[in-house]
Amino acid sequence: MQYKDSSNHIRETFLKWIVVMVPLLGGLLLAGCDRGQQSPSPSSIPVVATVTVQTQRAVLTTELPGRTSAFRIAEIRPQVNGLIQKRLFTEGSEVKAGQVLYRIDPASFQAALDNAKAGLGRAEAGLTSIRLRVERYREVLADKAVSRQDYDDAVAALEQAEADIQYWQATVKTASINLRYTRVTAPISGRIGKSSVTDGALVTAYQPVALATIQQLDPIYVDVPQSTTELLRLKSRLKDGMLNQNETDHNKVKLILEDDTIYPLEGTLQFSDVTVDPTTGSVTLRVVVPNPTGVLLPGMFVKTVIKEGINKKAILVPQQGVSRDPKGNPIAMIVNAENKIGLRMLTLDRAIGDKWLISAGLAPGDQVIVEGMKMLRPGASVKAVAFKESGMTPENGARSTAEAK
Repeated sequence: MQYKDSSNHIRETFLKWIVVMVPLLGGLLLAGCDRGQQSPSPSSIPVVATVTVQTQRAVLTTELPGRTSAFRIAEIRPQVNGLIQKRLFTEGSEVKAGQVLYRIDPASFQAALDNAKAGLGRAEAGLTSIRLRVERYREVLADKAVSRQDYDDAVAALEQAEADIQYWQATVKTASINLRYTRVTAPISGRIGKSSVTDGALVTAYQPVALATIQQLDPIYVDVPQSTTELLRLKSRLKDGMLNQNETDHNKVKLILEDDTIYPLEGTLQFSDVTVDPTTGSVTLRVVVPNPTGVLLPGMFVKTVIKEGINKKAILVPQQGVSRDPKGNPIAMIVNAENKIGLRMLTLDRAIGDKWLISAGLAPGDQVIVEGMKMLRPGASVKAVAFKESGMTPENGARSTAEAK
């Protein structure tokens, strides 16, 4: 009997607990359902930094490789045969136009000149006598004091004497030129290289091997190959009005040296070649660059920054605001008027500094997310704050760029 009473007591206690717990559990479930139906609290909305897209003026440039070449090159060759008596310059030095570089033995050329002058003097000496004879014969010819044949012979002798004088004058001139050619001078100013001959060497006129080479290095040329694809693209952009080349300095070119330092002086785009190299599919752009200190030497590799033109309606977006989808296509997240995230597919033109130039995909007024876009999905609600170049301030809900690093 005691066992039955104990069982009844346990059963009554269990039923009492059920009566108490069922209403309590029901209330908890209802409260949970109500919280599930409520919108998220303002403190749980993620904060993102955005930039508002605006059109602006941008200078578009193209960086192309190039090589330097001398502005002018003169190969020094003798114009007469002879023996080199003396080299009169220092190899590798600067020479001036007209400066004597070599002296060829002038003895034989001086003798030829003296001989020509003597022949000219002899011809001129007999001219006066022959001219007077012709004049006397002409006066007495009407009286038939001399025959017509004697007069004609005198006239012919006069013409022969005049021709001899002209011949000897030309001979004197030729001998003088040859004598002057024994002094081999610099045709241009510039830096002269090594000499291919020494004192005592025998040289011939217009020999194939140059005695030395002079290169003018101030200014200096920079030859830049540009692909025809880029050339056609540039012409198309100009035709469509996307670029403006009416600026006064659009033909100015900056140089970057091999050690990545910027050359202090700007060059000027001189011309674009009209012939396409069939092996590379490119044309050559020639730039003239001042080189007063001789920093640039022929054959150096440089990078040129060439101005294409001005885009007055450029859309620039910080590079951290552009990401890639799984296929590698550029995309950007924006905040729409409802403070929700949208996705835009972009077409990129080029990088300008730390920003992308956008060709298509964005319009003025769009708010592009620059910071705080991790773990966000299109359609999610966000709170947008203005992006600052130095990063978001702590009161905006995010660390600054310096802190993030």
